[in-house]
Amino acid sequence: MTGDDNDPRRVAPSSQSIDLVIRLGFLGLLGYWSFTVIAPLLTILLWSAVLTVALYPLFEWVAHALGRRDLAALIVTSLCLLIVVGPVTWLGFGLIDAVGSLTKGLDTGQLAIPLPPESVKLWPLIGEHLHRIWLLAATNLEAALVELAPQLKPLGSRLLEMAQSAFVGLVELLVSIVVMGFLLTRGPQLVEASTAFLGRVLSHRGKETVQLVGATIRNVSRGVVGIALLQSILAGIGFIAAGFPSASVLAFLTLLLSIAQIGPAILLIPITLWSWTTMDTKVALFFTIYMVFVGVIDNVLRPLVMARGLATPMAIIMIGVIGGIIAYGIVGLFFGPMVLSVAWAVMVVWVQGGDAQSHDPWAA
Repeated sequence: MTGDDNDPRRVAPSSQSIDLVIRLGFLGLLGYWSFTVIAPLLTILLWSAVLTVALYPLFEWVAHALGRRDLAALIVTSLCLLIVVGPVTWLGFGLIDAVGSLTKGLDTGQLAIPLPPESVKLWPLIGEHLHRIWLLAATNLEAALVELAPQLKPLGSRLLEMAQSAFVGLVELLVSIVVMGFLLTRGPQLVEASTAFLGRVLSHRGKETVQLVGATIRNVSRGVVGIALLQSILAGIGFIAAGFPSASVLAFLTLLLSIAQIGPAILLIPITLWSWTTMDTKVALFFTIYMVFVGVIDNVLRPLVMARGLATPMAIIMIGVIGGIIAYGIVGLFFGPMVLSVAWAVMVVWVQGGDAQSHDPWAA
């Protein structure tokens, strides 16, 4: 037996340490298995939680008016389903009508494309090429399609992928609305459970964190989705009044561009320019003024709505919205600002230390 074997500094692992390692390993394995089960439904669960938080004030108002929480949940859920299915149905009929008109025009040769104005040539970078393609399409559409076919083929594949993704997203949203209906009636219990969990993680800040997350989700839903919906409705009214074909499709594209924070200007500017080539001057002028109003209304309303009742800087919220969309898709619209708002509040409390009570970011 060597001297090292009798060294008192060498201590064998205790049974408590072995038990701790086994327990942590088991908890990690259980967490991994749980995540693999939840992962396929993660998007639906996140959407359900977001919708529940965003619509809970409306649910409480309806429940108070009716005196029945189950009936209020049924009404709010049915209303949400109607709001989602109605525009989608309108869009579907609009697409069918547009495709039918295009097919009929191609078959009969009555599809007329106006000649491009000479001013198009003066557009920087793309003016000459765009004028040539436009002129060819106006005089010989079949030849233009043949020339553009190599560029249109990848675009067609991409559009098909986007259509499939949109269909899957629509189904997930519909299921999320149904799940939301069950969560609404369990609102207090869910808040209590979330508060208890976050209280273990953030000490005494659990309740304030839940309130901050709820306020962030509601403000983003009003400031981004609500204003985007308002813009698309106003744009759709303008398209219908001006007699544009496929007004429902254009309104839906306006909604998507607004929600994605790209802005509807990329769509409204070409349409406005097109109106000057096909409409009377006075009508085109009125249409242009109206579309400028539609295009800039979000810049005025969004900061007012999203910053209401929150101590989180507007820049942090917008970074969360844009970064969340890029990283996680449409669900990141809520997940991004929610995470950054909580992270900002934790950072402020940590930096301020003992002075945190006088500048409490959770106070909102």
